[in-house]
This record gives sequence, C-alpha cells and structure tokens, in this order.
Amino acid sequence: MRTYSGHSSAEASNELYRTNLAKGQTGLSIAFDLPTQTGYDPDHVLARGEVGKVGVPVVHLEHMRALMRDIPPGSMNTSMTINSTAAWLLALYVANAAENGVDSSELRGTTQNDVLKEYLSRGTFIFPPLASRRIIVDMIAWANVHAPKWNPMNVCSYHLQEVGATPVQEVAFALANAVDVLDAVLASGQVAEDAFPSVFSSMSFFVNAGIRFVEETCKLRAMSQLWAQIGRDRYGITDEKSLRFRYGVQVNSLGLTEAQPENNVQRIMLEMLGVTLSKQARARSVQLPAWNEALGLPRPWDQQWSLRMQQVLAFETDLLEYEDIFDGSHVVERLTGEIRDAAQAELNDILSLGGAYAAVDELKSRLVASMAQRTRRIESGEQTVIGVNSFTETAVSPLGGNDNIMRVDPEVEAAHIDDVQRWRTSRDSQAVAAALRDLRAAAASDRNIMDASIALARAGGTTGEWASTLREVFGEYRAPTGVGGVAVPRGDQLAAVAQRSSTLPGGPPRLLVAKPGLDGHSSGAEQIAIAARDAGMEVVYGGIRLTPKQIAESARDEDPDVVGLSILSGSHQALVPDVIRELSAIGVDVPVVVGGIIPDQDRVLLMAAGVAAVYTPKDYAIAQIMSDIVDIVERHRAAQN
Repeated sequence: MRTYSGHSSAEASNELYRTNLAKGQTGLSIAFDLPTQTGYDPDHVLARGEVGKVGVPVVHLEHMRALMRDIPPGSMNTSMTINSTAAWLLALYVANAAENGVDSSELRGTTQNDVLKEYLSRGTFIFPPLASRRIIVDMIAWANVHAPKWNPMNVCSYHLQEVGATPVQEVAFALANAVDVLDAVLASGQVAEDAFPSVFSSMSFFVNAGIRFVEETCKLRAMSQLWAQIGRDRYGITDEKSLRFRYGVQVNSLGLTEAQPENNVQRIMLEMLGVTLSKQARARSVQLPAWNEALGLPRPWDQQWSLRMQQVLAFETDLLEYEDIFDGSHVVERLTGEIRDAAQAELNDILSLGGAYAAVDELKSRLVASMAQRTRRIESGEQTVIGVNSFTETAVSPLGGNDNIMRVDPEVEAAHIDDVQRWRTSRDSQAVAAALRDLRAAAASDRNIMDASIALARAGGTTGEWASTLREVFGEYRAPTGVGGVAVPRGDQLAAVAQRSSTLPGGPPRLLVAKPGLDGHSSGAEQIAIAARDAGMEVVYGGIRLTPKQIAESARDEDPDVVGLSILSGSHQALVPDVIRELSAIGVDVPVVVGGIIPDQDRVLLMAAGVAAVYTPKDYAIAQIMSDIVDIVERHRAAQN
C-alpha cells in the first residue's frame, strides 16, 4: 500500500514518508520534481518555477541522505517514479545505502525507467530513443548482478491511457516496449544466457485502471495471458513463477474532474475494485490518487484518505479472501479474449515496424488520434462524465475553497538554488571532475555506465552534471508532437467556428501553442492544436520544454494573432508573467490565453497580469474555447486598427 508523494524538499518529504509509514503505508512511492526528472539543477533557466512543485528535488547525495533519513534502506521497498535520470537516482540510492552499511544486493524496490512512454505521453525524456534504451539495458545488466532484488525497469502503460490509449493500445504498446528492451538486453551480451530468466522475471509493469470496471478487469486478465505467452514463445522461459505478470496500479487520473470533485472518491474506489476483485488480474501494489488532484497538489490529509480506501478494502471487506470470483463468467472470458487477440494483432504490427523504439512517431500519432476521439465524444455528450457534461446541477461542496490543495512555498526554489551553489563550492572539485570524465568515457564506449554513475554520486556530482555529461555524448531529443497526421471528425460546432474563421476580417486566426518550463504533459496542448486546425485556424506548435524567452522569440518570428500557453505543473504563477514580460520586451503585442490546472484565485492573478482568458479541466467544450479565441482575435485586431 503506497501513496505517490514528494514535495518541496527532501526534509519535508522525509517527514511525510515517515508519517505515512506510521499510518500503515507499507512502501514508498517517490515523486520527483520536474528538474530532477529532466536532468537540470535548480539554478538552470528551465527549472524556473518548477523546483519542488510536482515532487521532491534531489540534486546530490546529501538530498538522498535527507530523503531517506530514519528509513532503513535494507528493509524498505522503494518505488521511484523516475525515467530519463533513473540511473542517476539509483546511483544516489545505492551510495546512500552503502553509507548506512547496506549492500546493493539487499535493496528492494523499483525504478520506473520507462523512457518510451515519456516520448509518447509525459515528456520528461532527455536523450534519443536508442541512447535511452542503452541506459536502460545498462541498468538491467548491472542490477542483475549487483541488485538482484531490485526491479530496474517498470514498464509504465499508465500514462498511455492518460493520453487516450484504448485498452488494446495500452496492452500492446506496453508489451512492445518490454519486448524491445529485452531483445536489446540479449543483444548487448551483458547478461549470460542462463541469467536471462531472472532478467525477464525482474521486468515489472505499472498499469492504469480506468472507470470501465469490466473492461479494465478483462484488460489485465488479457495482459497477464499475453505476457506469459511472450515469455514461453519468444524467450523460452519455462518456470511458472518467472512467467508471472508482475504489476502495480495507479487508478485513472484522467477521469478525475475539477467539476464536482467529490465524485472522484467513488471513481477512485470503483477503479481500485477493477484491479483487485479478479485474482487473475490482481495488482501486487496499488496507488490511489487523491480526490483533488484535478484541482492542484493534494495535501497530506488527502493522501491519507486515499490510503484509508485501500485499507478498508484489504482489512474490512472479504473481497480478497476467495479464489477468482470471475472464473466461469462467459462475459469476462469473451471480453478477455477479444482484448487479448486485438492486442496481439497490434503488438505484431508494432514489431513489423521495427519495434517500439523505432516506431515512436507512429505510436505517438495513434495516441493523439485516440485522445482526440475521446475529447470529441465527451464534447458531443456521447461519453458521459458526471458533473462535467451531464448532471451538472450541484450544491456548494464543503470540501471546496482555496485551502483544499497544497501550495509549495515560492521560497523553496530560492533555497534550493542557494543549496546547490553551496554544495558545488564545498565538495572536492577534482574528484568530481575525474568522476565526470570517467562517466563521459563510459558513455562514449560500450562500458556499463552504472559504476561510473555511482562513483560520481559518491564524489558529490549533481543531477544536472550527470545529465549534461550524457547530453554531450548522446545529444538531446525532441519528440514528435503527433499532431500533423491526425484526422478526426470535425463535428458541427467546430465546423461553425471554422466558417466564422474563414470570414474573419484580416483572415483566419493564427495560433501559437506553447508549453513553457518542464511540464511534459502535452495532451491538452495537442488537443487544442488539433481543434484549432479543425476550427480553420493556422496553428504553430513546436512541442514541449521551452523558456519564456524562446516562446517570445517564436511569437516574434511566427507573427501569431494569439499565444496559447499550456501548463499543468503548477508553475503558471511564475512562467506566465515571465512570458508576458518577454513578449513586451521585444515589442510583440499579442493576446495570451492559458490552460492548465489553475485554482480560481490564481486565475484572478493571471488575468490581472494581462492574460486574456484562462481555461481549466472543467472547460471540456473545446469548440467553445475555439470560438472564444476567435472573439479575442477579432477584438484585438479591431483595437489595433
């Protein structure tokens, strides 16, 4: 039983972890902030506004010491949601454990370490696909020898569903990812043939549990069957224990609503039941989001509520005491077979394209198209979401108000900038330089990078230094947006906006969609870009991870009628005013609209800073947003004439 948590600082997060463990939590699930996930130190320009927001900053070994203080590393099962910098965070974890007298062979836990889904859904990638896969292979090979109880990779299909994946796509894409990595492990020659079954069995999965209870139950039964089949047929695995599909679950955050957020409680409970009731589809571990995640960062009390849901199910009910209660159900067996067969066909198609890492562009386009179809279904009312597009009448919730989310003190960022600068001056700079040279040499050769990474951690290297060194060797990657080739039915409402756009004095609006900072959740921006195109607008969208200055320069060069900013990480208070200032500094006069998870009181502040409109998840009517943008452009053009 875990809750995904981490915020502000290592010290504050450690206090939260120890509190949760005292309440009955049985493991740690660490959330890292975006600079840590993307390989930047707090004083880097791209870290502006992001430090300590969506997780805990871990920059150097002292932060890992503070994070794990009074939590024995040898007896704790620690899950780390970390991908591009997973090797570095594992290196820090190993170095800290060694200082506490615990050998790496005793460590238990998981590094998510799934970069493919970062290209497709979350955006915290750093390196190109093949370089990223090489780092994953190095971690798997190292752990097989030095940390056999550690799961070095957790294939994460969770975020695929968050960006629109159907059950079939979630299963097929995740299994294709695992196959690609396992094939690469074999090809590397770093793992002996007789050790490969242990590598196969160390592969774990992290899946999404959506609201469609029966379908999600059958999805997991199908996925379990296909994984065992892959082990037997492709890799010759015969041991039944090794063939076991080992997975954890986070229930669906995509379905959490800002409108009537109290409804999220029953959504979370139903989704948890979908991955616990069937013994053939029962998760080994479950994480539940907090009811208010669509509003902002949850507080410790909100996380406690989610933990108690799990405990009530496990300790008060009898739902886990019996054999699989769905065995013999012709409905379940039929749907399981349908999902299994369709996922197998999709998997075969991906393998025919050269595998998951070679087919990133194609897989991204498929997910963007699926999400666009979902968006259209909700907007048309074909798909019901209670409190959003139906049954919207509501009493004022006693859970509402500006204090129902956690807010990170803005001083946290300044404190971490001071911290990393002091750290750099206090360490042995020659030892760090030597460790960085060795890391660079390992990366440039076929030598496993883990030993060099651990040595750098012990010497006092930082997250940004580790990542910067590997950037020099591997280069940086800009993932596909997936927008260009997507075609979905326009619908009457968007068609009406398109007609209006075509007759607008001065021509159709030109929209620049941009994502400032490190927030990689690009699905919203992608859907806006597609909708704007279908609404007759000219659209410029360059993807994620841009500084305010880069966005302003793009606006100068592209001459848009309106700039649309998408931010879901909570950094809007810092980054939106920065963008407006940069636009003004270079003489670009253009309206700015903002979308993201933005509390009401922050909306007021943004409007006061000069934002023309603010949209949040409750604004599901995307055609209305497009109509609003046309209005904004029309007014702005009139004011200029």
